[in-house]
Amino acid sequence: MKIALVHDYIKEYGGAERVLEALHEIWPDAPVFTTVYLPKFLGPHRERFKNWKIKTSFLQNIPFKGKMISIFRIFAPGVFRSFDFSKFDIVIVSATGAYSPNSINKKNAVQICYFHTPPRYLYGYATAREWKKNIIFRMVGEILNHFLRFTDFKSSENIDFAVANSEEVRKRIQKFYKKDAVVIYPPVETISKLSFDPELRIEGKSQNYFLAGGRLARPKHVDLIIKTCTKLGLSLKVFGKPFAGYGKELRSIAGPTVEFVGEVTDEEKLELMKNAKAYIFASEDEDFGITPVEAMSVGTPVIAFRSGGVLETVIEGKTGIFFDELTVQNLSQAINKSQHSAINPLDCIKQAQKFTKDRFKREIKKFIESKVK
Repeated sequence: MKIALVHDYIKEYGGAERVLEALHEIWPDAPVFTTVYLPKFLGPHRERFKNWKIKTSFLQNIPFKGKMISIFRIFAPGVFRSFDFSKFDIVIVSATGAYSPNSINKKNAVQICYFHTPPRYLYGYATAREWKKNIIFRMVGEILNHFLRFTDFKSSENIDFAVANSEEVRKRIQKFYKKDAVVIYPPVETISKLSFDPELRIEGKSQNYFLAGGRLARPKHVDLIIKTCTKLGLSLKVFGKPFAGYGKELRSIAGPTVEFVGEVTDEEKLELMKNAKAYIFASEDEDFGITPVEAMSVGTPVIAFRSGGVLETVIEGKTGIFFDELTVQNLSQAINKSQHSAINPLDCIKQAQKFTKDRFKREIKKFIESKVK
C-alpha cells in the first residue's frame, strides 16, 4: 500500500505541522508533497523535517518566496494539480485552510483529508493579516475570494473521507462543504511523552508569572494579553515567533513586567508552562488550540477566551477559566478569578491525557486502514 502525504506549505511549525509529523511517523516512507519548503524559517524545529522525502512544486524556485506565501494561494489549486499521484493507493491531505490542497489529481487513489480548518480568510473568520482595512485590497480581495470559494468547494468534492481536528471544525466542514466528517483530535506533546513526574513537577511550581505564546498572529490577540498584564502590573512571559509586523506592535505596548523569550523547543516550552501561574489563551475562532492542552499536561490551568475548539478541551472551573469578551476588563476579571480558584493540577493533567500523540496515531491509523480494505 503506497501512501503520499500532502501539506499546504512548510514554513512554520505549529499544530498543523505536528499532525504532519505524526502522520510521517506512522508512514515514514511516504513522500510529502507541498508547494514550498522553507527550513530557514523553522527555527529550532528545522531538524524535525531532516531526511524526509519532500516533493516541492515549481514555486520552490521563485526568488523571495518566503514573502509571497499569501500571493501563492491564488495559484495553489493549479500547483497541486500538477503533482503526479498515479503511483499511490492513498493520499492523505493535511489542509491548513490556506492553499486548497484537495484540488489534487488523485487518479485512482483514495483521498483522505485531515482538516485543520476550511480557509479562514474565505469564510469570514479572523485572520493574521488585516487586508480588509485597505479599501482597494478589500475590493480586489473580495472578488478573488469569490472565485477561490468556488475553487475550494470544487476541490472538496475530490475528498473520499474527511477528518476534522475538532467538533468546531466538523461543523465548519458541514456548513461550507456539505460533507460529514469524523473528529480525531490532533496530537499534543504531553508529560507522558516527555517522562515528567506529575507529582514532583507540581510541587516545583514557582508560580510568579503568567504565560502566553505560540504562533503570535492577530487572531491570537496576544496584544490584549500584554495590555491587560501591563495594566495590572503582572509578570508575563511571551514565547513564539511573531507574524509579520505584529512583533513590533507587541513590543511597543509591553510594559516592564512583560518578557519576550522568543522561539523555544518543546522541552523549554513545557518548562515555562510548568512554572506559570496560568496559561492565557485569547485566540478568536480557534480551530482546536494545542497550547492550552500542553499547559494542562504539566498541571497548569488555562485562562481562555470562550471561542472555538478550546471549548472542547478546557473544562470550566476544573481545568481553567473562560472569559467572554476580548476586552482588558473582561480578561482582568478572569485573571483575578483564576487567582482565587482551587483548580487541581492533577485534574489538568488527566484532561490533557485525552489528546496524546499515541492516541492520535492509533485513531488515525485505524480510521485510514478501515477505509482502504
